[in-house]
Amino acid sequence: MTRVALINPNWNFDGSIYFGCRAPHLPLELGISQHYLRQAGHATLLLDAHMFDLSVADIEAELRSFRPDMLVITTAPTYLFWRCAPPELRIPQQLCWALRDLSPVIVAVGPHGSTTPRAALRKLAADFGLMGECEGSLLRLANGERDFPGLCLKDAGAVKVIGGPQATNFADQPALDWPAEMISRHAHHHHRFEATPVGPGAELEASRGCPYDCTFCAKENFRNAYRKRPAHIILAEVDGLLRHGVEYVYFIDEIFLPNAELLEGLIARRLKFGIQTRIDLWKPSMLELLGRAGCVSIEAGVESLTPEGRAALAKNCKMTTDQLADRLVEARRHVPFVQANLIEMPQDEDPMVQRWRARMQDAGVWANDPVPLYPYPGSPDYRKLWGEPDDFAWERAHEHYLAMFDAFSDIQEDRPVPLRALEAQVAL
Repeated sequence: MTRVALINPNWNFDGSIYFGCRAPHLPLELGISQHYLRQAGHATLLLDAHMFDLSVADIEAELRSFRPDMLVITTAPTYLFWRCAPPELRIPQQLCWALRDLSPVIVAVGPHGSTTPRAALRKLAADFGLMGECEGSLLRLANGERDFPGLCLKDAGAVKVIGGPQATNFADQPALDWPAEMISRHAHHHHRFEATPVGPGAELEASRGCPYDCTFCAKENFRNAYRKRPAHIILAEVDGLLRHGVEYVYFIDEIFLPNAELLEGLIARRLKFGIQTRIDLWKPSMLELLGRAGCVSIEAGVESLTPEGRAALAKNCKMTTDQLADRLVEARRHVPFVQANLIEMPQDEDPMVQRWRARMQDAGVWANDPVPLYPYPGSPDYRKLWGEPDDFAWERAHEHYLAMFDAFSDIQEDRPVPLRALEAQVAL
């Protein structure tokens, strides 16, 4: 039996370009890993320092009591944000360095080690890094294996990388059961705007991966191939959340596709939920069912308003811009909040974009001011610029982004700090 402590850091995004939501969310990769570890007979401790606002001293006290054989630290705040993680490793670095003497083995999981394993292991001073979806590989590591694909480790002063990023079956993932005290603290309802939350929120997965290959999406090294869970398993997980008093769930799926069986099962449960999807994949009849099932928030990736722009992003979209607009308006007939996501593209002239945004807003659909594109290491956009990611990929992408743009996304009130400067703060 291995004693495994799984830690989600208490995230701080000061100075970061981080595009994701900054509220605490369920650390899904750690919760899933804990399930399989316990099933195999290992002892586990899951510490969500973000949800419970734990200091490093609080974490140290818990670890001294638990006495872990293995300490697992994630480099992104939940699976939901692996594709748009904070580029800097400042917060996981601080934790790895502070907890070094409290466990004989430290393991890093997340997008950084999946894409640039040598750089991540060096920066974190961890013993092992897991590439790709981590739940299966973490179980192998806890079982004592030290030579399998998806593992990187220190070897004679260098970093040895074995194989490449790994993916799980996922379709066989059982219903998760979160501790009541964690759910009770989950006040945030991700991407919900139509009402003030009353009960707790939560996140879960109906599917993983995406059948499309948009150039901006950094999913190739994790959560890539599309897989989905059976509807009855998802509904069983929903029922467990409802027993904890959950009012709203956000499906973290890269692309929530029409699923009549799941939506019909949700109708009787009277749960509110949000999704991210492509509006061109939904017929009017399915949008009506989506609304009846309880969907109150749609985040739809439109990205560009010109065929040339969508082609440059490899969207493989068969609809025209007018057809996309009509389908968004149709969605708004059934769902209280619909957002069309736009990316800043040279093919889209600003006057046209602002007219389209105004048209959508008049119809009750929110379309954001186009945001600059960050070339995440592991995305096709990164490869087009510089080839395969090397040990300085995150620094290179960050410097490029800061040099290209003067204005950033709405959540970035201040100009982001260079990545090297953020990580240098750890040594201060």
